[in-house]
Amino acid sequence: MARSMWKGAISFGLVHIPVEMYPAVSDNGLDLNMLDRRDFSPIGFKRYNKSTGKEVSWDDIIKGYEYSDGEYVVLSDEDLRRANPEATQTIDILAFVNADQVPLLYYEHPYYLAPGKGGDKVYALLRETLREVGKIGIANVVIRVKQHLAALVCVGDTIVLNTLRYPDEIRATDELKIPDADSRAAQVTEKELQMAKALVEGMSEKWKPQQYHDTYREDVMAMIKKKIAANQTKTITEPEPEEHKPAKSNVIDLVSLLQASLGKKPARAARDDDDDDDDPPPRKSRKPAHDDDDDAGDAPPPRARKAPARSTAHATAAKRTTATKAAAKPAAKPAAKRAVAAKGTAAKSASAKPTADKAPARRRKAA
Repeated sequence: MARSMWKGAISFGLVHIPVEMYPAVSDNGLDLNMLDRRDFSPIGFKRYNKSTGKEVSWDDIIKGYEYSDGEYVVLSDEDLRRANPEATQTIDILAFVNADQVPLLYYEHPYYLAPGKGGDKVYALLRETLREVGKIGIANVVIRVKQHLAALVCVGDTIVLNTLRYPDEIRATDELKIPDADSRAAQVTEKELQMAKALVEGMSEKWKPQQYHDTYREDVMAMIKKKIAANQTKTITEPEPEEHKPAKSNVIDLVSLLQASLGKKPARAARDDDDDDDDPPPRKSRKPAHDDDDDAGDAPPPRARKAPARSTAHATAAKRTTATKAAAKPAAKPAAKRAVAAKGTAAKSASAKPTADKAPARRRKAA
């Protein structure tokens, strides 16, 4: 268990909650040492007396404030505590505000607060109150030699003190080229907005912090192991010459990028595909089936026109017989229906014969 870095009390109203402060985060960055490139020896830094040039041990080092050139006021740890004993030992809650009213830009560094001896009940009371009302406490706290504005936030069963930056520590954005919402260059169309929202929805998931880790550090450690295995621990890798890259246009085809992100084709290709789908291939016009019989009798087929005309009595008779049978079939059906409807009367049956005879007569005349 880590040692507490601060002991004091949370104070609001007349309530005092004894607490101890612990670091809430650790730095897992790469610990790289500086070496002399001539012999790869580590470089050290000495604390030395600027007047004598001699090294000074930690036991002989004290703090001081330079009030004029070369003149200092010595300040011990006890001097700093006596300047305001209450401020150095108290987390003084000034107000309670809604959590969403404090921008993330103000949050600086988190610390865990654990209840001190005899403070379990009042600690739990503050924790449950913050949880129920959905607010955070804004407080003053002195850590080491600096007073911080802080936010007390309920995180699970733990009260977390997160130091906040003061407003004058936040740099203004006046000198930055931020596009105005009403500027022409920053106009966003409804289509682009809908596609971006669809992309966000598709990438949305529950917060799972365990799935995120420092992949860059892992890659560097893998390279270190590779260099050790290859016996290249003293090899200095020089940068390769940069290749000349063609100049890129500053115009961004936002629609194409969004469509590509959504797994679709670029806008132009998509329009071309849509046009192809909307225009079916042309169909050849065909006449109704009942017209084919008439055309076959009215005009000879193309081959008959090209072939030399030969009229023989036998061919003419065969042609007329075929035309007569073809014309008689469609007329026979209506005649049979009329005969059934008239309950077998002879008059209707007789009228069917002239109808059947008219078609051959027309075909003979045309032939």
